[in-house]
Formats: sequence, C-alpha cells, structure tokens
Amino acid sequence: MIKLHIKNMVCKRCILVVKSELEKLGLNYLSVELGEVTFQTEISQKDKIGISKHLEALGFEILNDTNSKTIEKIKSSLIDLIQNKNNNTKDNLSNYLKEKLHQDYSKLSNLFSQIEGISIEKYFINLKIEKVKELLFYDELSLSEIAYSLNYSSVSHLSHQFKKVTGFSPTYFKKLKENKRKEIDLL
Repeated sequence: MIKLHIKNMVCKRCILVVKSELEKLGLNYLSVELGEVTFQTEISQKDKIGISKHLEALGFEILNDTNSKTIEKIKSSLIDLIQNKNNNTKDNLSNYLKEKLHQDYSKLSNLFSQIEGISIEKYFINLKIEKVKELLFYDELSLSEIAYSLNYSSVSHLSHQFKKVTGFSPTYFKKLKENKRKEIDLL
C-alpha cells in the first residue's frame, strides 16, 4: 500500500473533494481520510504531478518530507478529535497522540513547537475555541452543553479559556453581530 499525505484536509467536505478529484483523474484509491490517501499500488510520477496540480488549485498540498507529514498527522488527528469525535477520549492529549501516531509524545511536541511556533496544547485549545465559536454561532446548545461536549471540566473553565483566547466572554461573543470565526485550516 502507498500513502500520499495531503496538507489542509480538515473536514469531511475536504475528503469528498479529494475523492472527487481522484475520480476525475481516473485514479483508484483504497481510502481517503483526513490528511492522507491510500492506494493499493504505486502510482506513477506523472499521476503524482497530476494529483498535485489538481489539489493545489483547491488549496491542498502533497507533503513529501517526514516532518511535514508528522505535523499534518498531528493536526488531522486533533481536528478529527474535535470535529468528529467531540473530544471524546478517556486519555489525555499526550497519550492520545502517542497511540494515534505511534511516536513518543515529547518528540512530537518538540517537532510541532519547532515547526509551527506554537505548542500542541495551545493549538488544541485554539481548535476547541473555534469549535465553541461555531456552536455559539448556531445557537443550538447551551453553554453547559457545549462545555460538556468538549470535555471542559466546567462552564467556568470554558469561559475563562474562551476569554483568554478571544478577549471576549462567550456570552458577549454570542451577542456580536460579526462573529470572528477562523477557518480551521488557517490555525
């Protein structure tokens, strides 16, 4: 099996877009997940160039070096945890990433900080806050429900972290006419 690692795949729609582009190119794949495409057999250099051109036009990028692949795996794993699994893990973040990526957490943490200029924990907090903004914007859940769904120990903890990151309380943010959400792939 051959895997291509792709940067900026952050949601289920990204997966659908990548699948669609691969199908347009007539390429058969085994699976497409956040950050990677798996093929049964080796793909030609010509096909890789074609994939790269098609995906770059849509804001994606094929990763070639090991460090970039590892960083993208960390980001994809954390985004998946927040977006699709509602931060539903019994383990702490370091154990989750260690098991998910099969690497020592301190190595992952040092690499991430060195390349991204931010700690994994800070990045994860930023992801959680963006998810809180999204949920506040849709106004379907109470603050208590949001705190619970994202594994905050309390509404107070969520509020404190939210204010520290955004400068606003969740209640004030909710009242703003122009919500200042960020695209997850830009975090």
